[in-house]
Amino acid sequence: MTSTEESGASYAAAGVDIEAGDRAVELMKQWVKRTNRPEVVGGLGGFAGLFDVSALKRYERPLLASATDGVGTKVALAAAMDKHDTIGHDLVGMVVDDLVVCGAEPLFMTDYICVGKVHPERVAQIVKGIAEGCVLAGCALVGGETAEHPGLLGPDEYDVAGAGTGVVEADALLGADRVRAGDVVIAMAASGLHSNGYSLVRHVLLKQAGWQLDREVPEFGRTLGEELLEPTRIYSLDCLALTRATEIHAFSHVTGGGLAANLARVIPDHLHARLDRGTWTPLPVFQTVAEVGRVRTLEIEKTLNMGVGMVAVVPPSSVDVVLSVLEDRGVEAWELGDVVTRDSTEHAAGAALYGEYAS
Repeated sequence: MTSTEESGASYAAAGVDIEAGDRAVELMKQWVKRTNRPEVVGGLGGFAGLFDVSALKRYERPLLASATDGVGTKVALAAAMDKHDTIGHDLVGMVVDDLVVCGAEPLFMTDYICVGKVHPERVAQIVKGIAEGCVLAGCALVGGETAEHPGLLGPDEYDVAGAGTGVVEADALLGADRVRAGDVVIAMAASGLHSNGYSLVRHVLLKQAGWQLDREVPEFGRTLGEELLEPTRIYSLDCLALTRATEIHAFSHVTGGGLAANLARVIPDHLHARLDRGTWTPLPVFQTVAEVGRVRTLEIEKTLNMGVGMVAVVPPSSVDVVLSVLEDRGVEAWELGDVVTRDSTEHAAGAALYGEYAS
């Protein structure tokens, strides 16, 4: 008999450690508990997360909103730096801020963590970041899955994804149908690169320039790695505060595709949004990527957020209230541009930037 026949094959021998998975669940429980809302039923460990929707009875016509996303190649930087407690924060931001664009309140999230090998403490750190993001978004983390795939990923490799559900009153649904000529576009500052365009950033700074993640960059006031791992700002509660305070016509979450392309998604075909580059100065990281990689302005603008993470489109009468509320909430904001009737001979449909960036 062969040694395999004598001992028998096992899941552990194939590379899957069930006990490590169980320990990871125990370690993450304290973080998940922090996200509980009154509507959450039961605890972690069931086959499905339960959420009591009887609270939705107060709505006349509740619409459920759903969104899903990942973090992209920013995960590779977290792995390279062996710092895993912020990548979950990024995941939440990418999901909940898509939900709030239509005016929906994020209710709950689920996550999926795929690993080559379960390191319980590392998985718990990832979930810690997800839980902290959920707290900032006001939503519950009702469940998730940690899957060990030793034949698919290396021992220290992983990826994360998440899905979220929110609710909005049908009459309060935001979007292109509400946008009018004369509306004002308000920008909300990004915390940094957020979670898009990292393939370009890594190619320029790490591959072409050969910079190391522990390189001190005076313009950043910290190391390159620290700058690149800056968590995505989560705007959902800020946006919801605006909808309660004044009239809002639309939001746009600035992710892949950049500022103009994402804003265009909420601009009707007969209108055009004009955005003035002179109203703000992009953070140093954007200027660094552009200069080191000799990236053309139009190319970098369709890849990175350039320092604008969320946009609100509002009637002129709401501008002062919007700016005041955001200031009170600690969100830097400014008038970015306006919405005009589209002249087919002058404007393309959607949105475009003009002018030079402020210095």
